[in-house]
Amino acid sequence: MENGGLILAFGLTIFAGLSTGIGSVIALFTKRTNKRFLSASLGFSAGVMIYVSMIEIFFKAKEALIIELGEKLGLWVTILAFFGGMFLISLIDKLTPSMETSAHEDHEKMATPPEDSENKDERKLYRMGILTALAVAIHNFPEGFATLISALKDPALGVSIAIAIAIHNIPEGIAVSVPIYYATGSRMKAFRYSFLSGLAEPIGAIIGYLLLAPFMTDTIFGIAFAAVGGIMVFISFDQLLPAAREYGDHHLSVYGLILGMIVMAVSLVLLI
Repeated sequence: MENGGLILAFGLTIFAGLSTGIGSVIALFTKRTNKRFLSASLGFSAGVMIYVSMIEIFFKAKEALIIELGEKLGLWVTILAFFGGMFLISLIDKLTPSMETSAHEDHEKMATPPEDSENKDERKLYRMGILTALAVAIHNFPEGFATLISALKDPALGVSIAIAIAIHNIPEGIAVSVPIYYATGSRMKAFRYSFLSGLAEPIGAIIGYLLLAPFMTDTIFGIAFAAVGGIMVFISFDQLLPAAREYGDHHLSVYGLILGMIVMAVSLVLLI
């Protein structure tokens, strides 16, 4: 294998993964007090995650698993992995508030009353941003390895996939950065979490190349992708959409949801 081809492949995964930072920068141009933008952005993020999970990730996982396991068993494994991802992230969701509360407990006692509603809203948004960053990172990890393998086999195909994934990652960056920015007021912290979630893509490519390539099968890929789809759908319905309605007009959150689906649908067409 030529070094030039390997460098190109890794470069494409870096380009695709760090595009989350572009979405973060776009999101942070708004003022923190603009609750209408927050509502529409959260709805937009939910639309992106629901559409890509239900239309792209689930069916790619199903196709891979049916080829490997047969039609009936492959479909059942896809379904179990999809809802297993929901179960996993629900457990993480239950653990996150307690960890967050202990980390901020002393500060809250000194700075604000324990029942301060604004402080509660900020904690909720912060937790939402962390969970979204986790979901995006998990999603980007196998995605980075897949991009790397595609680029090594066919550089032209690798470029096309990397561009499409980069477009996907821009709204994912918005999904991570907006709630964290509104919770903390820190543009740098919002950008950092968004950047780190995208960094999982080249990291996934490196680890996959060094350790997983000899053992990775389509079955493992299919299970991982189905689980990630479930994680993203759960976060959308449990966190993003309720918050979008709470912080703004109901119709505005729905418009954001539809726009997010449209943007993701158009980006998926670029893969063809």
